[in-house]
Formats: sequence, C-alpha cells, structure tokens
Amino acid sequence: MKILDIFRNRIVIFGIQFLILSLFIFIQSYTINLEFDAGIIKERELIIQFLANYVFFDKVSGLLFVYIIWFTVSLIPIFVYVDFKKAYSLNLLAFFFFNFFLYVFLSRYSGEYFNSNFRFHFINTILLGIFIVGISITLSIILKKIIKSIKKPQIANLEAIARSISTKCPKCGTEFNSRPKICYNCNRDLTIKKES
Repeated sequence: MKILDIFRNRIVIFGIQFLILSLFIFIQSYTINLEFDAGIIKERELIIQFLANYVFFDKVSGLLFVYIIWFTVSLIPIFVYVDFKKAYSLNLLAFFFFNFFLYVFLSRYSGEYFNSNFRFHFINTILLGIFIVGISITLSIILKKIIKSIKKPQIANLEAIARSISTKCPKCGTEFNSRPKICYNCNRDLTIKKES
C-alpha cells in the first residue's frame, strides 16, 4: 500500500484534522467560558468544555481563532483529493462530529445554559459550516485548475515525443509508436539505412 493511499483514508484524514485542531487549541491555550448548570458532574463538564473549545467562541478573538483553525484543517482534504465533493464532505464530517456530541451533551447535562444560548451558538455553527463548505469548494476548484494548467504543457510535450519516435516500415507501410528493429508485419530489418 502506498503512503498516499494511507493518507487518502477518511479515518486517517479525520485523525490528522483532530490532532491539528487539538495542537492549535493546546498551543494557544484556547478555552471558551461556559456557564454550566449547578450540580453537573465534573467529568461531564470536562467533556463538554473539551468539545466546546473546538467550535464555540464568545469574543471576536475567539471567532478569529476558531475560523483560522478550521480553515487550516480544511486544507488537508482539499490538497489530498483535489475534488470539491470529497473535500467538503470530509470537512463537514469532522466539523459536525464535534458539534453533534457537543450539542447532545450540552442539552442533556446543562439544559439551562443550552436553552439560553442555543440560538447564538447554533447560528454561529451554521455560519462556520457554510464557511467550511465555501472554502472547500472554492479552493478545490482553484487547485484543480492550477494542476490542469501545469499538466497541459506536459501532455503536449509527451505527445510531441511520441510523434518524434514513431516509425513507418518502408516496405509494407506499417506504423509503429516506437523504433523497433524488425517490422512484425513483413519481418524487414528496420535498422538498415535506406540506400540512395
């Protein structure tokens, strides 16, 4: 199995995205301040806080940070696949994975906070999701056009090389896309130069 095939695996890409997101959050010590309901178990509070750090923000600096980290990890499927459908589906999969579990835990274990802040967080979630889809589609299409423009001259060069090495048998007229020593059709020795 080639190394590139390993990186094209959806689980591997999700794992890489998760690690990069976690690394950004750890390095920046980013934490959103949530007000949990009274009586919530500390373990549940930690899980909700952990998930919220990936997608929630409450200040402009938090908004910029969250958008930048999601922009960064969105580039991975774009460059791996150069296909906007695969890129945006993988990016949304990663994005909604965190959101799904965050909203489930928050609604179940901190209902008061969830109900009072749902509209704000949900609108921000939708806007961030649209941003991720937009980036995935736009950059994938641009990258595909760049690659196509680079490959076009290469294909033209290969076609010119193929034409330059084509051979025609002087006896029977059989055409070859190479320089064989003997014509397979009439068994003429093609290495002999034509006498003048």
